[in-house]
Amino acid sequence: MGSDVLDKGATTGMPEAPRLKGRGTPLRERFFQLSLWASLAVGVVFLVWLLVYVVIEGWPRLDSRIWSNFPDIIDPAQAGAQSAIMGTIWVIAFTALYCLPTGVLASIYLEEYADPNRWWNRVIEINIQNLAAVPSIVYGILGLGIISRGLGFGQTVLTASLTLSLLVLPTVIIASREAIRAVPQSIREASLALGATQWQTIWRQILPAAVPGMATGSILALSRAIGEAAPLLLLGGLTFITFNPTGVESPFTVLPIQIFNWISQSRAEFTALASAAIVVLLVILLAMNSLAIWLRNHYSHRW
Repeated sequence: MGSDVLDKGATTGMPEAPRLKGRGTPLRERFFQLSLWASLAVGVVFLVWLLVYVVIEGWPRLDSRIWSNFPDIIDPAQAGAQSAIMGTIWVIAFTALYCLPTGVLASIYLEEYADPNRWWNRVIEINIQNLAAVPSIVYGILGLGIISRGLGFGQTVLTASLTLSLLVLPTVIIASREAIRAVPQSIREASLALGATQWQTIWRQILPAAVPGMATGSILALSRAIGEAAPLLLLGGLTFITFNPTGVESPFTVLPIQIFNWISQSRAEFTALASAAIVVLLVILLAMNSLAIWLRNHYSHRW
């Protein structure tokens, strides 16, 4: 009998119990894969439906008037979003100028210099992770109370860009840290072994290798900032403005605020204007994300 069992085990290659258990595993895997595909399909279908709806609604106004004319509450046929487009560019440009260097330098300190055993470094990390989940309206209250009124900057491009910088700064820090952490430790050890200082290793080896991840995370964070309306409305972003910003101390409006204003109007012509402005905003977002993809592909390394 013992030889029969051995012969059976040698023939089948595995005992009976694991073989029965293995039969159920592919079924569970297939069910899990089908669930993933179904979830993806639901998201894609709704996204495509929204895009098609917005393009169809805004198609009559997708012409040069939308970016060459200023808003007009009397004649919707001649209204445009030039001031909102230029305001969006001004605010996002200064948001990037403020938050990207700060976020990258903070990530370098936390990842390369900070001692994780120090209690203050642990407090900093916990606060950064918590701030990434704070609602945007809270940053609007912070910007209104401290930046606009406390520092006396008023309802200007500077206030808006600083507030949005605080909003996306935790995301930039987290993404940059992950990109730095993905660089192999052997690169650091080889650079230090050849006599380079720690800063030379960071500047010449780690940062160039981490650029793809940093660029992707940073532009995705700015993509979030460009679509925010709640904190800017709280800061006093104008809903009707007929001039372009001329500096950081100028009043401003942005595309999300302009879209909100047009959607609030009762006439159907403003709905078409809002849809056209949404398409313009999506084009700007697509351009930013395309830049992130290009940077990632251009500077990517295979280890």
